[in-house]
Amino acid sequence: MLMRTDPFRELDRLTQQFFGANGTLTRPAAMPMDAYRAGDEYVVAFDLPGVHPDSIDLDVEQNVLTVKAERPGPAAEGAEYQVAERPRGVFSRQLFLGEALDAEHIQANYEAGVLTLRVPVAERAKPRKIAISASSDTKQINA
Repeated sequence: MLMRTDPFRELDRLTQQFFGANGTLTRPAAMPMDAYRAGDEYVVAFDLPGVHPDSIDLDVEQNVLTVKAERPGPAAEGAEYQVAERPRGVFSRQLFLGEALDAEHIQANYEAGVLTLRVPVAERAKPRKIAISASSDTKQINA
């Protein structure tokens, strides 16, 4: 029930085809993530090395989770870089949360450059037992 969208995916693909696999500064920077289900919650981990926790912004609006983060610019003003492969600037990623997820109780933790979100499955989406009345006795079945 977790869907991913990346509005720059097609632009990124075209840029890679045009400029090669390494791209250029015009290529949008990625915010790599892993997402998996663990019991009654989904866990989403974003790689954000070098990002200060205060620069991370999480918003949920109409079941769309938006993650924004900023990695600072050059370490030294006026420095002449020989190699600059680490992306800098503002990064953004959106996830569409299905109706089966509880967007009101998302937990977030940032440690060692990884932002981890825990999104619980909504109570209404969890399996439950329903009692069935019969003429002589009551049975339980899974719904």
